[in-house]
Amino acid sequence: MHSVCLCHNRDRSLGADAALEALGPRAPEAVKGQDVLLKPNFNTADPAPGSTHNDTLVALIEKLWQWGAASVTLGERSWQPTAQVMEQKGINPDLERLGVQVILFDDLSEKDWVQIKEPGHHWPKGFCVARPILEASCLVQTCCLKTHQFGGVFTLSLKLAVGVVPGRAQMPAYMEALHTSPHQRQMIAEINSAFEPTFTLLDGVEAFVDGGPATGKRAAGDVMLAGFNRVALDAVGVACLKHLGSNAAIMNSPIFAQEQLVRAAELGLGPAEPGEVEVIAADQASGGLALAVAAILAQG
Repeated sequence: MHSVCLCHNRDRSLGADAALEALGPRAPEAVKGQDVLLKPNFNTADPAPGSTHNDTLVALIEKLWQWGAASVTLGERSWQPTAQVMEQKGINPDLERLGVQVILFDDLSEKDWVQIKEPGHHWPKGFCVARPILEASCLVQTCCLKTHQFGGVFTLSLKLAVGVVPGRAQMPAYMEALHTSPHQRQMIAEINSAFEPTFTLLDGVEAFVDGGPATGKRAAGDVMLAGFNRVALDAVGVACLKHLGSNAAIMNSPIFAQEQLVRAAELGLGPAEPGEVEVIAADQASGGLALAVAAILAQG
């Protein structure tokens, strides 16, 4: 059984803290003494949920230090130049204040991109993954709650993995292959087969229920999710989008029929049906929303 912790709260700092604490002792035990690599959603500098909210990132970093991380390093590759995106977001002073190092995947040398090619994958020539992702002893992710209008359908924790593959500025063939393929959603899942995060925090305080990933139709989700398994987390995330009332691609498909989730389950990355996922309320105030989301999830 895969547990996903849900906190119903409008305050990002309080919500992140409660959702993370609800993970129980396993999370701090995994962080203590480790060099943590933190992967956010900095695809663009657009306001959350277009990108990770600075308050959410700060709350997560503070929790990592509280849990005894030996070091915290942020690693990212944005759609636009990552340094430019981070400057526009105004996150650099927070990272400096919190003692966080930064690795811009844009600047990695060719030897620091590791080729992955597996039989049965939909990537014509395989794909590359940033070496720091593969070598991280503790990889923590944070993503947003949103739809994806360019073929992904939704962009939650599985889709976050696109940012560990070289962008158009480094090796354009990979993003060209992804975004022109009819198998884009399966390819997203396949990137995830190369690595496994320790846990993921999803910020759904605001959501895009249509459009995305940079801009879209907004809705107040007032929710934070945390979980160890990416597939379970995304399934609950899609249930949250259904709860908010989303577009046809979300509303007219069973959750576990979504191609990202189907392919991820085929690869052994997580659950294939709702009975393998439980939604846990992080506190008493979150119980009502947790029950509502769990009921939607149970429909499959």
